[in-house]
Amino acid sequence: MILPNVSVNGCAGVNSAVCAGAGEGHLGGGSDRINLTPTGHLVVAVCLGFIGTFGLVNNLLVLVLFCRYKILRSPINLLLINISISDLLVCVLGTPFSFAASTQGRWLIGEKGCVWYGFANSLFGIVSLITLAVLSYERYSTMMAPTEADSSNYRKISLGISVSWVYSLVWTLPPLLGWSHYGPEGPGTTCSVDWTSKTANNISYIICLFVFCLAVPFLVIVFCYGKLLCAIRQFYRCFHTLLHCEAPRQGSTLKSSSKVPTKALRGVAVTAPRCSKDFLFMVASLGRPDAALPQLGPSVEPTINITKAPSSDINKPVVVSLVAHFNG
Repeated sequence: MILPNVSVNGCAGVNSAVCAGAGEGHLGGGSDRINLTPTGHLVVAVCLGFIGTFGLVNNLLVLVLFCRYKILRSPINLLLINISISDLLVCVLGTPFSFAASTQGRWLIGEKGCVWYGFANSLFGIVSLITLAVLSYERYSTMMAPTEADSSNYRKISLGISVSWVYSLVWTLPPLLGWSHYGPEGPGTTCSVDWTSKTANNISYIICLFVFCLAVPFLVIVFCYGKLLCAIRQFYRCFHTLLHCEAPRQGSTLKSSSKVPTKALRGVAVTAPRCSKDFLFMVASLGRPDAALPQLGPSVEPTINITKAPSSDINKPVVVSLVAHFNG
């Protein structure tokens, strides 16, 4: 490699860090490299050491708890375990090399080690992000269409975990095959995808990586949790009202209905809870429209015993409607 304006034989009069970078080819060179002082490298090393140690202990503890206690082996926790595994692999296979490089102020394991570091960290990072997107979608689908847990949930979660790894491999293997490449970044003590090259080959990969491995998962997460927030807001207001015994705005009504077999309702009494200020009443009706419900006074506590369904509907499901009226 030709090194302009730098003679290898003249290193005695040049900064030693620059000469070391020149001797290692493009790993230490480049006009886009950020030079840090020894104190700066020390600060980075301390931060990486703390992050690596904390991440190792924390994720290892999660895995131990998961293996030790059977009750934690639920489908949703499998996604959390997948995130812990990917983060743990970063702490074991990535952070130690960048920590060692920061203590010395230069990359220590050569060009192939740099490529490995960039590939491994990109792979595990994207796995974590995709798993978070799968987790948010799972919570959203459960909230919108609640179902009882069964063995099929494990198959679905396992499929989601497999998709996260395959999807991540699809987008982290191309730099190994010629579409962009992995190389040093920042002060030369870490490696990643080449973010600075202005070639069409590199720019096209960076754009696709940004769209499909950052923007799309991020939008999925925002959409799913946004929908969940909208769904549970009609619940937050009722909880706030019940907790503080405050009358909500006029006209506030909460309605819900469900169909259940008649035999499941026999011998059940529906009694309305009432706050101390006598503003909350709940009425249970059997197959009657809301308009036919009686208006209750502030001193009435309705109790409806639904021990027996009407004779004409003995073989039909009974519709139970719960209507909460708030009178200011």
